[in-house]
Amino acid sequence: MKETVVSGIRPTGNLHLGNYFGAVKNFVKMQYDFNCFFFIADLHSLTTHPTPGDLHGYVKHVLVEYLACGIDPEETTIYIQSDVPEVTELYLYLNMNAYMGELERSASFKDKVRTQPDNVNAGLLTYPTLMAADILIHKAVKVPVGKDQEQHLEMTRTFGNRFNRLYNHEMFPEVQAFNFDESLVKVPGLDGKGKMSKSSGDGSCIYLADSPEIIRKKVSRAVTDGGPTEDNQPKPEAIQNLFDLMKIVSPADTMKHFDELYNTRAIRYGDFKKQLAEDMIVFNTPIREKIEEISKDTSYLRQVAKHGALKARESAQKTIKEARELIGFKSF
Repeated sequence: MKETVVSGIRPTGNLHLGNYFGAVKNFVKMQYDFNCFFFIADLHSLTTHPTPGDLHGYVKHVLVEYLACGIDPEETTIYIQSDVPEVTELYLYLNMNAYMGELERSASFKDKVRTQPDNVNAGLLTYPTLMAADILIHKAVKVPVGKDQEQHLEMTRTFGNRFNRLYNHEMFPEVQAFNFDESLVKVPGLDGKGKMSKSSGDGSCIYLADSPEIIRKKVSRAVTDGGPTEDNQPKPEAIQNLFDLMKIVSPADTMKHFDELYNTRAIRYGDFKKQLAEDMIVFNTPIREKIEEISKDTSYLRQVAKHGALKARESAQKTIKEARELIGFKSF
């Protein structure tokens, strides 16, 4: 029996290189070794009130790009969260046994209260229980998460164990954080300030669907400085970020060449950026072409979504049936 792995992504627009190297690349590898459920978290996105058109478009973006990156719907289960109503049923059961105090102590909730005080909705407060339902509905034992999600994972263990104790049955396993590949890297943005993120603006991100022209324009505007003033001096963060990007997409000898130029104060950032942009284009092109091809095939996308929903619901219905019996819901 393969271990079950669950991971979801909020549909907030196109995927970028950070999403690819931080998660999707691993998903493609792990789909052959684990029983994987990869879902598009459209219910989670409702906390920010997207328009209906935007929500549907964003869901399509993620579905298309998952497929274009190599996630195989025959090897794994790709589904849209709202297509599996059992998730919201389990969400309700978990909410009945989650306490205000522990939900209010969630770091992500406190952050949202601080950054968006005019939209502190119940969905934000109970976000951890919905995330727990996503995981527990398939009785997952592993979840690929970053540092910022570890508290939510701990809360998932709390909710699952509490349900087990309340109904005196070991129904839910204790889920663990999972790093499938220790070599995963954090992908920096082009703004010189840290990791690639949509919150930093489109100019900081290289999206998988970006055209060559857009990539060249974005890289040409990347933050640099006046150049090194001493041989072998440490690189400032903004420059190191660009070298880290080159390490990801360029051949090793290219990286070595520009590193030597920097260390001898002979580097010309214009040439460096041009090379980085072209190497990004070479990397991106096969994925972008698949994105364009799959986006046009509406019938295939409908088939994948339907197939994924059936597989996900088959798993989810078993869990809900067991939960209902334990709780005491019985037909007359």
